[in-house]
Amino acid sequence: MDLNTLLPPDRIVASLRAADKGQLLTELAWRASSVTGIPKQDILEGLLTREALGSTGIGGGVAIPHARFLNLKNFFALFVRLERGLDFEAIDGQPVDLVCLLLVPTHAAGEHLRALACISRPLRDPIMLASLRQAETASALHAVLSN
Repeated sequence: MDLNTLLPPDRIVASLRAADKGQLLTELAWRASSVTGIPKQDILEGLLTREALGSTGIGGGVAIPHARFLNLKNFFALFVRLERGLDFEAIDGQPVDLVCLLLVPTHAAGEHLRALACISRPLRDPIMLASLRQAETASALHAVLSN
């Protein structure tokens, strides 16, 4: 599994405005629902349930909200760069401006961890993060994530 497979070009948003974590998760759920067919409210509830266990803000301005769904056939990922960082209760207390949503089929337990690792490893690299923050378009973001 690699980022290029998880994040096709049409699942990258170069600039998204959200007032707070709740609004961001709602927007992510809406966008994921339109592709996966899972009701927006179900996705939002899954994300909020996971966030209640502890923030998915991994530090360095990055968050990887994720949840598992029984009726999801394939992995779904969506990468978003926020216009402005927001409080995500990240482990380092820093605002989050780079977000990668991951929805996983319930039956893919082992692959779930591999997918999270596939996303989180490059998003801990300071050079990658700087490149993502400097990219001006969704296609430029995709090029950075694909390398």
